[in-house]
Amino acid sequence: MASLDDQELNTAIQNADSSAWSVRGTAGRQLAGSDRIEELADVIHRLLLDAQDTWVIQETAEALLERKDIIGLRCVLLAYSQAGNYDAMDHLGAALDCNPEWMTTEGADRLIKQYRELTTDPDTGVRNEAQQTLAKLRPREEWA
Repeated sequence: MASLDDQELNTAIQNADSSAWSVRGTAGRQLAGSDRIEELADVIHRLLLDAQDTWVIQETAEALLERKDIIGLRCVLLAYSQAGNYDAMDHLGAALDCNPEWMTTEGADRLIKQYRELTTDPDTGVRNEAQQTLAKLRPREEWA
C-alpha cells in the first residue's frame, strides 16, 4: 500500500472532484492504493460510480483489485451492486472478471477465499455479489 502523506492525500481527495477525467482517474488510483482506504471509502465509492467517464471507474477498480486484499475487493463489489447504469456495471464487472489474479492458482485461491468471506458481509449487495460469483465457479477438479 502506498503511504501518502497528508498533503498528497488531501490533493488526491481534491482531485477526485476534478472536471478532468484523467485527473479523477489518477486520484482514484492513488486513493485506492492508500493504507488509509477505510477513511476514504466514500470518495473511492464515488469514483467507482463516476457518471462522467468509465476510465475513472476502470482505473479505480483495477487499482483496488491490485491491492489483493479483501478491502479492495469489497469496495469494487459494493460499487458493482449499486451501479445504476450499464456502463458502470460493464466496467466494474470487467475489472472483477478479468482480474489477473484468476490466472494463477495462488491468486484464484486467494480470491475464492475472499469471496467466501464476503458471503457473510453486513451489506446485502456485497453478500449477493460474492455468492453469485462463487456460484459461477466450478470446482477445481472440473477445470482440468
